[in-house]
Amino acid sequence: MNGALVVAPVLVPLLGVLVTLLAWRRPGRQARLSLACAMLFAAAATALLSGTVGGQVFEARFGDWPAPAAIAFSIDRLGAAMLTVSGVVLVAVLLFPVHGGGPGARGLWLHPMLHGLMMGVGGAFSSADLFNLYVWFEVMLISALGVIVIGARREHLEAGLKYLVLNLVGTVMLLIAVGGIYGLSGQLNFAAIGVALDRMGEVPLAQAYVALLLISLLIKAGAFPFFFWLPAAYPNLPTPILALFAGLLTKVGAYATLRVAGQIAAVPAAGLLEALGWIAVATMLVGVLGAAHHWDTRRILSFHIISQIGYILLAIALGTAAGLAAALFYTLHHIVVKANLFLIGGLVRRVAGSHDLRHAGGVFRSHPWLAALFAIPAASLVGVPLLSGFWAKLLVVRECFAGGDYLWGGAALLVGGLTLYSMLKLWSEAFWKPRPEGSPEPSAAIPTRAWLACGGLAAITLAIGVHPQPLLDFSMAAVSAMPLAGGSR
Repeated sequence: MNGALVVAPVLVPLLGVLVTLLAWRRPGRQARLSLACAMLFAAAATALLSGTVGGQVFEARFGDWPAPAAIAFSIDRLGAAMLTVSGVVLVAVLLFPVHGGGPGARGLWLHPMLHGLMMGVGGAFSSADLFNLYVWFEVMLISALGVIVIGARREHLEAGLKYLVLNLVGTVMLLIAVGGIYGLSGQLNFAAIGVALDRMGEVPLAQAYVALLLISLLIKAGAFPFFFWLPAAYPNLPTPILALFAGLLTKVGAYATLRVAGQIAAVPAAGLLEALGWIAVATMLVGVLGAAHHWDTRRILSFHIISQIGYILLAIALGTAAGLAAALFYTLHHIVVKANLFLIGGLVRRVAGSHDLRHAGGVFRSHPWLAALFAIPAASLVGVPLLSGFWAKLLVVRECFAGGDYLWGGAALLVGGLTLYSMLKLWSEAFWKPRPEGSPEPSAAIPTRAWLACGGLAAITLAIGVHPQPLLDFSMAAVSAMPLAGGSR
């Protein structure tokens, strides 16, 4: 049973690819099968999470090779938590009508590509092998590129090109770094690399390869100065697909950064944490300033992805157990909040007639329940008390000040204030002001499935905010075994 569970994060999405391809002639059946596979993925991830809560690690080795030579899956608390929240978001996205706002097309390849993307995500969160982490990143890249260009319109092809170019640069750097680390340590297994590099100490060449590895992951995460592909590519996606991309793709890069800095290469990475901290601050500032500048809801929220990635990287850069736990807590919270904001943003466009805030308005009067639903993830993104984002930001800022990093903590508080400004702008323009004369007519009523998807994610945000202690304790336990968790910069 345990052997079946540990490969489920890859095999279930593979099943989703196959069954949705077989049902391509019947779009309704294809969508139902796709949702069923998403629910199966979420159920398997939840079973893994339940098993790891007590400290169990689910492991599988392929090819009948012994450790550390074998290709291995190893799912601990950290991986299981990421898999579970990914499954929840996937179910919400597929429950949301795929045609619900934004360009793009349903068709033969959309659902198979989405499950191919989830196969890459599941493999990345399950892999215990650095080279295979690279392979799963490539599965994600190919599938994500397919989803971006599926509409075959000029804007889709242009977005796909922007997404591809910089991510290919990151891919090449990642492969070079993996090869270099293997050449130094003779290992690819995460734990074996950690032991080998720890014995070597602070070797300059090891630090150079780890720096290259971290840079490649920063590209995948959309961090400064490599973030340009994200706001260029994401706004061209259909609303639910955009929500899935926004919730998951950059977080896989953040997760891998946490693994590298805390477990895989803790000793050489420790000397790079100062630089990572300043990169994180720049990422936060650039992201929030970009959000404040724009008027298109998709671009505003896309820049906020960048800004919030900065908080996660800042928590990692603190180099303590509490910092790594804060990074995990922040990541889990942000996946849910960001996916929900994009889904609700699509609904706002549906009833307001435009993504451009200058041509939208009146949503509070026409759809007060939608306004209330938007307020939950928006306030959480800002960090309002009794919501998940408050605790996430408190953990990061408190650890900054506890470690004497007052400039970093001050920057985090400043970015929180600017996030409030951009959310208030979105609220006042789309919800509060009267509907502009001559603006496009709103679409049909909001489907029940959309209410269920957004309401379910909002409920998770509220639950974490009201009762955060279980997730706080879980996050600390999840990172406690990492070598860097016991030290500091």
